[in-house]
Amino acid sequence: MFNRRIGLAVLITVLIILSVQTSNVTAVVKEYSSDWDEELIITGGRTILVEELSATWCASCAEIDPYLQQVADSHGSRISIVTYHPSDGEDAFQPEAASHRIERMKLINPDLGSTPSFVVEGGEVRVGPNSWPDVQKDILKKETENQQYSQLGFSINKNSNLYTAKITNFSPISVEYDTQLTFLLMKHELVVPEGFVNPAGEYRDRVVTAFATCNLVQNNISQSVGFIAASSDNCSDDFSVTFNNSEKFSLVLIHESTENELSNNSMLGENLGLVEFAYRDITVDQTKDYLKIIVFSMATIGIIWAIYERKSS
Repeated sequence: MFNRRIGLAVLITVLIILSVQTSNVTAVVKEYSSDWDEELIITGGRTILVEELSATWCASCAEIDPYLQQVADSHGSRISIVTYHPSDGEDAFQPEAASHRIERMKLINPDLGSTPSFVVEGGEVRVGPNSWPDVQKDILKKETENQQYSQLGFSINKNSNLYTAKITNFSPISVEYDTQLTFLLMKHELVVPEGFVNPAGEYRDRVVTAFATCNLVQNNISQSVGFIAASSDNCSDDFSVTFNNSEKFSLVLIHESTENELSNNSMLGENLGLVEFAYRDITVDQTKDYLKIIVFSMATIGIIWAIYERKSS
């Protein structure tokens, strides 16, 4: 319990630092409460991928889940945190799409299994809330190294609760192995249904529920799970996905190695480019006075520590 509380306090402290560091960086976010009639174009490529293995029955996962979205928003477009829930017979969601991505992660880290676990760009597995300082170091290291990346862009249209995303721009960096383009769909504030172990919170965030890949060598859809449709005649020109959704969500487009290449060389886990679009509420107000943020956050840490000291005595 002590380590969990300290880990949570560290996570909030990191949030303070990130808020100050990234005031001029904003993610591509469409407010959930706003009208949406026009086609949106999302471009980028330099975003760092942070993959989390979580579970609805995991107590420490539930405690840190609300703060992780604040961390992602504080980073702006610098990082994308995606969360995979396992098909273990106990998790409340168990999306098939997440199982595929977990298996991909195990090609790099075969012993992956503890929750919560974090992996930055196919790197070392960091386990538990108190490992977040190491996660932050991994992010900063990758940002320093990530000077060349594939430029990506996609459009997204909304028709009632039906959405279609289609690639509009792809300028890949040159590599000597086979690669693919991947769309990942995450749902935000996904309610945990009754009848499952749920230690805290009525919902979970950033839950990956669908993915589709387009093999750039074979130029076809190699996998699609959770989308209504995924189609392409030419991956780099018209790769598209369609999905039905009435909830808050994020859609991520990634340029990455194929599973076949990754199974032969686990060093190819780092992404070549990534861009994210989110249709949800922004959890961090970039206009807030940083002194107020620091005072509030330090007070929160003090409360956590005081609770621990009281229970210890």
